[in-house]
Amino acid sequence: MFFMDVVADTLQVLTTLFVVALGLIVLAALIMFVIDSSQTEDAVRRNYPVIGRFRKLFTELGEFFRQYFFAMDREEMPFNRAQRDWVARASSGKGNTIAFGSTRNLTQIGTPIFVNATFPPLEEHAAKTQPLKIGPYCKEPYMAHSFFNISGMSFGALSKPAVRALSAGAKKAGIWLNTGEGGLSPYHLEGGCDIVFQIGTAKYGVRDLDGALSDDRLREMAAHENVKMFELKLSQGAKPGKGGILPAGKVNSEIASIRGIEKGKASISPNRHADISNADELLDVIGHIREVTGKPVGFKTVMGDYQDMAELLDKVVARGEEFAPDFITIDGGDGGTGAAPMPLMDLVGSPLRESLPRVSDLLYERGLRQRVKLIASGKLINPSDVAWALGLGADFVVSARGFMFSLGCIQAMKCNKNTCPTGITTHDPHLQKGLVPKTKAEKVANYATGIIHEVESLAHSVGATEPRGIRRKHIRVMQATGRSISLARLYPRPDVLPGN
Repeated sequence: MFFMDVVADTLQVLTTLFVVALGLIVLAALIMFVIDSSQTEDAVRRNYPVIGRFRKLFTELGEFFRQYFFAMDREEMPFNRAQRDWVARASSGKGNTIAFGSTRNLTQIGTPIFVNATFPPLEEHAAKTQPLKIGPYCKEPYMAHSFFNISGMSFGALSKPAVRALSAGAKKAGIWLNTGEGGLSPYHLEGGCDIVFQIGTAKYGVRDLDGALSDDRLREMAAHENVKMFELKLSQGAKPGKGGILPAGKVNSEIASIRGIEKGKASISPNRHADISNADELLDVIGHIREVTGKPVGFKTVMGDYQDMAELLDKVVARGEEFAPDFITIDGGDGGTGAAPMPLMDLVGSPLRESLPRVSDLLYERGLRQRVKLIASGKLINPSDVAWALGLGADFVVSARGFMFSLGCIQAMKCNKNTCPTGITTHDPHLQKGLVPKTKAEKVANYATGIIHEVESLAHSVGATEPRGIRRKHIRVMQATGRSISLARLYPRPDVLPGN
């Protein structure tokens, strides 16, 4: 009898709760109906109150359903599942062998195909990466040990634990870490890796009170033993012609102090360096920074007008090769960033597949190919991408998004909203807890060494003794006819220099 009473009381409570919940739902629906039918911003919600709200919900959820359930391995943009999975396996230190056959469509236009050697070197003569000197006319040239390194990502755009993990992972893998335009933070130095200090248009970290370049700040940055080079950023692929954008929500007191800006206010860099308006002024500034710091100095740009680059290099020839930039970083128009206007990201700037060989040829034609090192940047996250870039002219390849994937990025596309679910691009302490620097540093190092090993394997397969020995003749690219053509025919030039 007692048991039946308990059951009856429980059912009565549940019934009451159900009625209350149902009443609240009906009340909420009525409130939304009144709001939707009276608002003037959204025509769908005005015509279909309450129900119209589901359109926005389904639109937002569609991105995630496509990513996890509907898109094939090689269909997504900007990076497909096959690319991300390769990075995930490499970052975990797992083997990247596959079974049964490739899922890549080799007949797709633009697909690179590497030409295997009939008689490749034996295993004891496998391709091994050799160090390469940058800045022979500097007081402190830099002997770079790896052809694959971390591209510019600012502290501010990235979280504190993300930068810590990148720094420690870079040290373990023996690669460099570019600071991005946000200045040098203690977390970049914490891991002890080699650092490339990027100077953006706002001169963050090396500016005076008026925002101009400060020689004292330059010397202070150069005094750090880990800072090996300085990169003057003219533009980047995702937003050529526009400066960096750091939303106000990310500008906390620490970031404001490092950059020399106002806390809680959006940080928008100028679209170009105010003190550089022509090729002569660019060379003057590069020479000045090199003289003040004693370290190699180059610049980063995305190609637009190739004549401008030709004229710059002609002025280098006229001045003498000691006045040349020590390196040029070419970013593709398909490069990425945390925040940029869609028209710039989609429509402006030459893709790397066009600009890299053309700039390499411009250097070669003027006898500067060995003096000026060429760095490739922009959507290069897998071994085939990196080997392709080396074959088309790069001495070095840098990647940002590849290393973000190694940190655990899931391509949630929330980089600009401070709500990154993996803790990489957010300053929300709760979200940052998910990113443990010590663990992720291992993944960063594993990813870098995995890329290097696989590219060395590709180089060995085509018969080269060093990854930079990959040549245009070693790569064929698929055409619309269904037949491939050698890159040496698409971009003809004597094939005689390392890293051409």
